This record gives sequence, C-alpha cells and structure tokens, in this order.
Amino acid sequence: MFEPVIAPSGTLLGLLQRGRGDGTLHALTAPRAEALAALNHCVLRDPRHDWQVENRSLYYARLYLDLSGELDEIEAHLFDVEDHLDDEESRTGLALAVLGHLASYGRLDALGLLRRYAATGTNWAWALDELALRDDDAGLRALAAPVLARFATDAEGEAELATVVRDAFEPRPWRLWAEDPRDSVAARVRAAQETGCFDRWQRQMRPTGPRPGWSVRAVFDWAQEGLDRGAALHVPAARCLMAVAGPEDRPEIVAAAQDGTDGARCTALRYLADSNDPDALDLIEAAVVTGSSAVVEAAVDAFERMRAIAAVDRARGWARRPDALGAAAGRVLACRGGAEDKDMVLTALREAVRGEGPDAPTLWTLVDGTGRLGIGCAAPVLRHVYRETASSHLRGRAARALAATDPSFAAGFAVECLWDCEETTREIAARHAETGDARVVEQLRRLAADPAEEAEVQTAVRSRIGPDATTM
Repeated sequence: MFEPVIAPSGTLLGLLQRGRGDGTLHALTAPRAEALAALNHCVLRDPRHDWQVENRSLYYARLYLDLSGELDEIEAHLFDVEDHLDDEESRTGLALAVLGHLASYGRLDALGLLRRYAATGTNWAWALDELALRDDDAGLRALAAPVLARFATDAEGEAELATVVRDAFEPRPWRLWAEDPRDSVAARVRAAQETGCFDRWQRQMRPTGPRPGWSVRAVFDWAQEGLDRGAALHVPAARCLMAVAGPEDRPEIVAAAQDGTDGARCTALRYLADSNDPDALDLIEAAVVTGSSAVVEAAVDAFERMRAIAAVDRARGWARRPDALGAAAGRVLACRGGAEDKDMVLTALREAVRGEGPDAPTLWTLVDGTGRLGIGCAAPVLRHVYRETASSHLRGRAARALAATDPSFAAGFAVECLWDCEETTREIAARHAETGDARVVEQLRRLAADPAEEAEVQTAVRSRIGPDATTM
C-alpha cells in the first residue's frame, strides 16, 4: 500500500483525512456535494498511515448518516475490476468497515452491499466478518454456498478451507454452516473445523525455537540465524537467556554485548538491561557508538526499558547528545523523570517537531511526558502537533496532554474532540468540554444514546449528565 497523501490541515479534506472533530463540523456546514466528495475520497483512499490501529470507520459512517449520503461510489469501488487485480485488504477494508457500521444503524443498502461483496468480492472474508456481527441467521446461511464455492473440493482446496475456518476472526458464520441442513455444506465445514483443530494441536506438540536446556552460545546462534534471514529474534532470545543463563555465564554475555555478532550483541544488551546489570548502561553507550544500525536500535530500545534510578540519572547526562541515544534519553525523562527534568523534556519535544515534523514516532512518548509533567509552556507545541499530525492516535495523546497543560483546552479543542474518530479522544472530551456551547450538550446526549459508542465514552458522558438527563 502506498503512503497516503494528506491534504493540508486547514482544508475540509485534510480535516476528514485526519479524523478530526472539526472535519465533521465543517462538513455539516459545507455544501453537501462538496462534503460528500471529500468523504468519499477518504473512504475509497484510506488516509491512515497505520490502518490496523487507527480508527476511521465509525467516524465516516456517522457522517454518511448526517449527510444522508448515497453509497454509489462505495459500490463502484467495491465491484470495480481492480478488485480482482488488487487483493490487498487495505484497498477495500475501510469501505467494508464503514458499511458494517451503517448496517448496524439500519441502512439496508449497506447490508445489501456487504452481502453481495461477501459472495463475489476478493476481500470477502472481511465482509463476512462485518456481517457476522450484524446480519441475521437467514442472511448468513444464504452465503454458505457462494463462499464454499471459492474452495475446490480436492485435497488442496479442502486444506485451504480448513485454514480459513481455523483463522476466522468471527466464527459465527462457520458455526451456522456446520449445522446447515444441506449435507454438502455442513459436512465440508465440519471436516474443515476438525482439520483446523488437529493442525493447531500439531503445532502445539511440535514447538520451534529455543529450549531451556540450550546453552548461552546456542541462544546467541539462534538469534543470529534469525537476523540472517531477516527476523529480529533478540527479544525472545533474551527471555530465553533468563531461563538458561547462570551467574557463571555473565562473562560470556558481557563479551557478546561488547563485540559479538549482531544477533548475539542485541540479545546480550537486552538481557543485561532487563537484569539491571551494573555494566549495562556503559555497554549500551558503547554499542550506540560502535554498533550496526540493528545493534544501535536494540541498545536504545533496551535502555528505554530500564526502570532503575541509575538509568534516569544517566538519561539526564545523555539528553543533549545529538544521536539516537540522546533522543532516547529525552523519552526516558518524559516517562520517568521528575519536575527538575521539565526543561530537557520540553527541549526534546521542540527539537523533535522542528527536526522530524508533527508525525515523528518519538513524539508519542514526549507528548505523554509533557502532560505527565504538566509543562504548561509546552501548550503551543502541543497545539501544533494536535492540528498537523496525520496520526489520530498521536492527536489523542496531544489532546490528553493539553487537558493537563492548557487552560483553554476545555473551551477549545475539547469541543471538537467530541466528534473525533478515536474513542479515547472522545472520552477525554466528554470529561473536559465546557457545556456552555449548545453543540456540546447536544453531542454528549447523542453519544450517550448511540449504541455504537464505546462504553468508556458513555461512562464519561454520564459523569457529566445528571440523572434526569437535563442538568450538565
């Protein structure tokens, strides 16, 4: 999947791509055709940098409802010839998830599209999962024949079917089909279920990887073998060392951390850091200077995991370094530093935004730390991150930090956050948004009554609404 092109944050399209609450508010006041064009653009060209963790589907579905939007463009996208050429889930996943939410709101046209796509589309399994949560038994039973027809009846086809049944995210359709009155359906599904259970049992009986009886050298070799084939195994290898290494093995582990192979060095650094070894910090510092990129990354990660007071003290000395270890030191102080570290955390935050932009991965920790330490003068930087980041998760973290540092948050960003795409951000808004704005009261009541809203958000809303649902 190509990286999405995100429009400027001041445009309607840019707001909707980011999932900001202001996107919904602006769309509802814009010309309907313009709002629907921007909405369809987002749904058909997934704007998320990480589509597996960022939320957009409920946000877009609610806007379709508010705009009484037609689904013609989604239909054309799903059933385009490209669907048979591009089998990536990311091409159709967002559209299918939006249809799922619309179906739960009673949109029969959305339900019909999901049924059609489950029967004929390439990403049929996703559509079937959406239907498993929302369709009735009759609708699901009608899909048994077209879904099973996708799998040949030879040994290869039955094995493929067994794998799909075993790994199904939502098992409800398969359980219904296993009880289907048609033998041609029920027998195939039951056989696939039995094969999947047997395959799972076989994997459990034949585990791969290190054993407690292995030597320290064997663990290091296993980690290097993984690195040679492109798999970073130093984290599980370090856990294995916890089981197999004794005090007499420490010299070998320290030597590996100093100049072993990359796999052994990464494993040893992780093990020593997790063990709070007295030499771990010096070895980490040396690894950042002399190690390969893989070793530097493992060393920095190991340092950030350390909880000892010595690690925080060392971070104060490393925070001004212009390298990966200096950036990690800023994050350590953000997580575990004290009031005396506010200036260094603020400096790290400003430098990250200035040098890497509002989507820098390091900002997640620094933004959290800014809120934890209550750095009030960081509010302008946090507002910039909130407005400009394309990550809805990072925006939510910025909102939480602003709630702790910016007195204007309750009357400002907290209001639009009630319409945000992330439920955690809506929860923050429900706890902080000033109710002098009539839109806030109306949206709180809507969230409280919406069966699709997350329980945590509704709990936060109820904490603001009196027993008679009129006092705020």
